[in-house]
Amino acid sequence: MPPIYVLIKPASSACNLRCKYCFYHDVAGNRATPNQGMMSDATLETLVQKTLEYGDQAVGFAFQGGEPTLAGLDFYRKLLAYQKQYNRNHARISNALQTNGMCIDESWAEFLAEHRFLVGLSLDGPKDIHDLNRTDARGGGSHRRVEQAAAWFDQYGVEYNILCVVTKPVARHVEKVYHYYAKKGFRYLQFIPCLDGLGETPGQNPYSLTPELYESFLKKLFDLWYWDFRNGNRVSIRMFDNILHLLLGYPPESCDMKGYCSANTVVEADGAVYPCDFYVLDRWKMGDIREDSLQAMLQGETARAFVEVSRDIAGQCQGCEVFALCRGGCRRHYEPIADRIEGQNYFCPAYRRFYDYALPRFREIARSYGS
Repeated sequence: MPPIYVLIKPASSACNLRCKYCFYHDVAGNRATPNQGMMSDATLETLVQKTLEYGDQAVGFAFQGGEPTLAGLDFYRKLLAYQKQYNRNHARISNALQTNGMCIDESWAEFLAEHRFLVGLSLDGPKDIHDLNRTDARGGGSHRRVEQAAAWFDQYGVEYNILCVVTKPVARHVEKVYHYYAKKGFRYLQFIPCLDGLGETPGQNPYSLTPELYESFLKKLFDLWYWDFRNGNRVSIRMFDNILHLLLGYPPESCDMKGYCSANTVVEADGAVYPCDFYVLDRWKMGDIREDSLQAMLQGETARAFVEVSRDIAGQCQGCEVFALCRGGCRRHYEPIADRIEGQNYFCPAYRRFYDYALPRFREIARSYGS
């Protein structure tokens, strides 16, 4: 069987922060049951068993939320025990976790380092920008706690990267955000364009990202990154790394640059399985890990229908001179979608002008890798 990577939501939509732009809070609010509670030991065991039976060579388990650390350290100790028990095919297993950092202490850092979890830590730049949107239930900022989590990770040697949601304030102050990360020694960065809610007119919220702002952000970010590269200071930015992969003839790692959707394996706390983190919605439930096989769900009618909706991306964008790199972008940025994708990606103008601006220098860097 091919490699398989499952994204697991052990605490469903539960979270100890109230981030104003949280896409999963919005997604969960569009389901009949927004919060499925905590994943049971029995569901976790079945999930691990079936995943390791399906993926007999390479298997990845990633944990997201909500906030996945709310499941507690014992949950992850049981995960490791189940992986050891059911890895009868001796598959290569990787574990990853995305966290807001609020629960991270020495015990968590020691555990994550010892068991080689790759961690994504959400941090939207310096305090005055981060705390605008990433607040707790009382409206207080979370920046100090996140910085402390990063310090624990550094002390114990946790492998981690920084996840930044590109909101309006982040886009307007990209130099400040980038230099803050540099000062902190953060060299592995992922910038995620902020999403407005399903069914909302994009660009209307205080945190909303517009195509014009995103274009400006990408150009300025590229200039900063390129300057560092030319001066021997290599910073990993996921989007830019993927562009270089494509120019060098390798497939993209990021799903939004593949040109079509795949049916992935996103498992909610109750065992329900969905094809995409952005579409954990009742309409797109593929089955239940406790009752159905992974093969049946991934090859089932719902999975096929989900993939089929995205097939029109390539047809609409085929004549574009940057399609070979852009690939049309993420399906979520085409909403609202009925039964097929129509129109263009909300950020299409930003991408086109960004590639026109940066592509010659991307090609220059790609040539340097080949020389």
